[in-house]
Amino acid sequence: MKALILAAGLGTRLLPYTQHLPKPLFTINGRPVLDYAVKNLLDAGCTKIFINAHHRADAIADFVDNHQSKKHLEVVFEPVILDTGGAIANLGSQLADDDFFVVNADVLCDFDLSHLMACHKASGALATLLVHDCYRFNTICVDQKTPGPCIVRHFSQAPESGLAFTGIQAISPGIFEYMPPEKIFSSIDVYKKLCCLEKVSALKAEQFYWRDMGTPRDYQQTSREYLAGKIFGIVPSRIQEIDIQALAGDGSDRLWFRARHREKSLILSDHGICLDAAQCNAQPNNGTAQLHAFINIGKHLADKGIAVPQILGHDTISGQVAVADLGSTHLADHIRGMDEKQIIKWYQLVIDALIDFSFKGIEAFDTAWTCQTPSYSKQMILDLECRYFMQAFVNGYFNRKEQFETFTPHFHRIADNALRHAMNGLMHRDCQSKNIMLHNGRPWFIDFQSARPGPIQYDLASLLIDPYVTLSRTVRDQLLNYALEKIGLNVSFDIDAFMHSFRYCCISRNLQMLGAFGFLTQVKNKKQFEKYIPAALKGLECRLKDLNEPGMADFTQFTQSLQGELK
Repeated sequence: MKALILAAGLGTRLLPYTQHLPKPLFTINGRPVLDYAVKNLLDAGCTKIFINAHHRADAIADFVDNHQSKKHLEVVFEPVILDTGGAIANLGSQLADDDFFVVNADVLCDFDLSHLMACHKASGALATLLVHDCYRFNTICVDQKTPGPCIVRHFSQAPESGLAFTGIQAISPGIFEYMPPEKIFSSIDVYKKLCCLEKVSALKAEQFYWRDMGTPRDYQQTSREYLAGKIFGIVPSRIQEIDIQALAGDGSDRLWFRARHREKSLILSDHGICLDAAQCNAQPNNGTAQLHAFINIGKHLADKGIAVPQILGHDTISGQVAVADLGSTHLADHIRGMDEKQIIKWYQLVIDALIDFSFKGIEAFDTAWTCQTPSYSKQMILDLECRYFMQAFVNGYFNRKEQFETFTPHFHRIADNALRHAMNGLMHRDCQSKNIMLHNGRPWFIDFQSARPGPIQYDLASLLIDPYVTLSRTVRDQLLNYALEKIGLNVSFDIDAFMHSFRYCCISRNLQMLGAFGFLTQVKNKKQFEKYIPAALKGLECRLKDLNEPGMADFTQFTQSLQGELK
């Protein structure tokens, strides 16, 4: 038995990603979609499978050359795309000896194809289409008076009463007699003409899994379902039993979902479609870099026994990552309404975990895992904190036209002093209360993809000047003293020197926060972050005043002017 997989399309609905990678090679659970089609056909008894190719045919050929069943596979290159009917006619001499399958390469389906072929042979039709009820694609009218294969009447039914073609069909060689002489034509046009002769039948599938992955949204949804199904141990035909619900987003572009099946649950993080440098012949985008950082750093931290959610699985190209479900309680939510004594108790647990993160996390850490920069450096402070503050907050949020160079000496002073007495370990880089979950009575760190070697002073600053939780000066001082005592149990250090860098790390972190709030509010239109700007700006002004450095006077006055403008 033979088959043809239609894989020559341009994948226009998945642009711009398909410019670099043909749609059939997009992955689900790490396997190309094309591989699922090949396996289904081999399982149905096919001994020869043709795969037509046009766009990025070289990549399709590489897939076949490296496939374990390559002796059963053959790529048919189409210099000009022949459409679905033309692709079938092009192989007429090789498919004319027996009934054969034709399937689309961009659908995922677990239907038993041997059953489809048996029904087709019993129907007497020239083509038997596998159909189902899917409102988005319902166009086929069938005669459903008899069980099994039904006659297809026409292809213009209303969605409410029609059925959808799955892109999977069994065909008899007699079909070639009805094909037009043109080289380029659609198989559906042939079927439409055969309907009046009652030569086209349809087999309605009920309990099975089918997804069209032509669009980014459909592709990513399918990948989420399959990833959750794999972790839960659910076969595709039962994936509909999994409940996947969207969760509230954060400041990033990632989407979050919770998947549940009976008593089990997990969290899915959608980083967006990610093509790496080898796939797109260029540098990977920031989303790709963050995805790899999240996976590699997450596995490293978990191996070190650090309190981060376990990474349960991922699919790189679709950008899906599944992690253990830590619930829905962030530190900011957990301490709301608590008295200071209780707040200090919980923050002390966080500080204990943060010291582990820094000291244990740096052991055997590979800087190749990081995104943006390999470490927290002076240039990073200047670019991603100081310049970010000027561009996204001062000029973006306040609509000013201030030059970064105006305050270059001040920014160099901040960066140099933040690093002068840095106690380097592994820094989280965004260690604030909404990135700390409370689960089973202990704190857990999430959103660790920006981790890199850097000063623990920065993470302490992030934690203690967190805009989402207003800690009193007294509580901050108590927690800072607690941190100094705990760090002293791990390493000997000069407290005054440590504190010198800490104060400047507070300022650099404050600049980063304001840059982020300006960017999220103005560019991403996430207005919920705007309410944190007044307190963060006031905090920056106070911290600059506390330094009491004459060399920072101009910048302090500048922040005061922003404060006045904000009012």
